[in-house]
Amino acid sequence: MSRIAKQPIPVPAGVTANFEAGELVVKGSLGELKRRFRDDVKITITPEGIVVAPAHGSILANALSGTYASHIRNMVEGVTKGYEKKLLIEGVGYRYAVNGDKIKLDLGFSHPVEVATPAGVKVVVEKGQMTITGFDKEVVGGFAAKIRSLKRVEPYKGKGIRYIDEVVRRKQGKKAGATTA
Repeated sequence: MSRIAKQPIPVPAGVTANFEAGELVVKGSLGELKRRFRDDVKITITPEGIVVAPAHGSILANALSGTYASHIRNMVEGVTKGYEKKLLIEGVGYRYAVNGDKIKLDLGFSHPVEVATPAGVKVVVEKGQMTITGFDKEVVGGFAAKIRSLKRVEPYKGKGIRYIDEVVRRKQGKKAGATTA
């Protein structure tokens, strides 16, 4: 069994968790998250917290117990603190703009790219930096990855969209004119 699943997941004050018919509902100050779980893992809510255990001794049930424990921890943390991803844009003429629930990106293409913001996600743009916040870790991370994939950082000049803590390995490029005799 997973070491992650052996400890009960604490439920802080102000957060309610309810597990019925294979679906866990976690409500907190930032929102409500729902997730369906398979019957291979037994989830019980106790005064100490949420306990995850394999329903039987199969390899799949043992593997899923740790995975489900991580998902539940992310749900509890999301409705209490929330998640945040920051993106930087570098390049001449590259910029972001937020218009309601859409993001307009000028990325050097012949046309601007518009991307719809998913529900539960808030986007703030400040001079070359985009901050994506929300209470669902998967939605925030997936949306940040989608924005980043529109114009990945190229290794020669470093132009494109990257995470704020991402390190871009730069390449040297061509050497200046070697003369041939």
